Amino acid sequence: MAISAGIDCSTQYTKVVICDTDTGAVLRENRAPHPGATTSATAGGTVAEIDPQAWLRSLGAAAADGMLEGVRAIGVSAQQQGLIGLDAGGVLVRPALLRHDPRSAAAAAQLVSELGGPAAWAEAVGNVPNAGSTVAKLRWLAEHEPQAAKRVAEVLLPHDWLVWQLLGHPARRTTDRGDASGTGYWSSLTGQYRSDLLTLALGHEPAVPDVLGPAQPAGHSPEGLLISAGTGTTMATALGLGLGAGDVVVSLGSTGTVYAVHDKPLVDATGTITSYADASGRHLPQVGTLNAARVLRATAELLGTDAEGLSDLALRSTPGSYGLVLLPYLDGERTPSLPRAAGTLAGLRIDSMRPEHLARAAVEGMLCGLADALDVLRDRSVRVRRVFLTGSAGRLAAVQSIAPLVLGVPVVIPAPGDYAALGAARQAAWSLAGTSVPPQWPLRDAVTVDPGEDVAVGRAVRQQYAAVRAQMHPELG
Repeated sequence: MAISAGIDCSTQYTKVVICDTDTGAVLRENRAPHPGATTSATAGGTVAEIDPQAWLRSLGAAAADGMLEGVRAIGVSAQQQGLIGLDAGGVLVRPALLRHDPRSAAAAAQLVSELGGPAAWAEAVGNVPNAGSTVAKLRWLAEHEPQAAKRVAEVLLPHDWLVWQLLGHPARRTTDRGDASGTGYWSSLTGQYRSDLLTLALGHEPAVPDVLGPAQPAGHSPEGLLISAGTGTTMATALGLGLGAGDVVVSLGSTGTVYAVHDKPLVDATGTITSYADASGRHLPQVGTLNAARVLRATAELLGTDAEGLSDLALRSTPGSYGLVLLPYLDGERTPSLPRAAGTLAGLRIDSMRPEHLARAAVEGMLCGLADALDVLRDRSVRVRRVFLTGSAGRLAAVQSIAPLVLGVPVVIPAPGDYAALGAARQAAWSLAGTSVPPQWPLRDAVTVDPGEDVAVGRAVRQQYAAVRAQMHPELG
């Protein structure tokens, strides 16, 4: 039996899973926190940065006590859109800037304007810079730490750096098309870097890693272990879930993320769709919302309960929440673009003013907002045959019950697990096998909820929601 390992380096933890390369069965797993991360508010904004050596210490802890015994190949997944700058000697210039550091928001806006607007960026690289983009972090560095910026001779992403470490610091640095597609200077449309955008952001052109193909190995470690190309967390999760054509992920964090497997990149002049590449040779167009699980948390707090309590209340109501509709734009919204909007509660009547109806309206409103985001992809001919529901809010019984009605397709509830690490292990097994397609690993213990004959009920809920949305925001058309 051959064994592969998957490593996922998230913003807080390093997770390691060890898998049978033929079946994908998880043989053992472990995780360890990152020591030394800095996330704090300062006069200059929130700081989110870390010494990358902390990732190695965390990996050492997670892989201790024989965890890697028998492993023949390792895959690496890591948080996307970070920034690691190296000088001409390969020495770290400053701590790594992490994706969720918002200090580069103004830099992103500057870059968008300087190239000619969102449409110009969408045409150039498939997405529009925001505060999280690596290209925006480069501009922030050039403006706020110019001496450090001048020393930057090479730019790596977190997974690139970890692969380089595992390989023993070879002269050649590598990345993959999935992680590269989120930088803002590699185009998912052409498969090429845009050196002019690197120069626009940093003031000079740094070296960038070679982009490997999906099953192409990065090399071997000094111990002889095959190291696969690696990828970003979103792309590794798609690989770990075994997504195929027609599969969509709806991820319910505080904000919402909707992404689908598609056969080609999508150019969206408005910037609503971000066109990522995936780790298998296809594409992952993505749409985001500002309001997802935060809607449920806020409503639960208002009702004096927690998320589970809110879920229990919602299940005591009926579809349509007795006419209550919650537009969940609590702090504005990204999809649709309503940056200055506020939430709206409509349909108050004596018989609807009950906790269970408000609880259900919160769940329905959150899911209707995500259904709007899903429709953005549908309108671009993205096939939607089923939805994978992920995130802690996706484990609530009310969300699992209502989602198939509102989304209008079967909903798959994966069992709890580290799917990014699993995807990294699957990539390593694929690279080890040298086959044209990745090994077929079954998705174990997943539950599928089908809307069945209740699709019409879900359409009625969405129509009720759409009527209130049109009344409150006629500018949407």
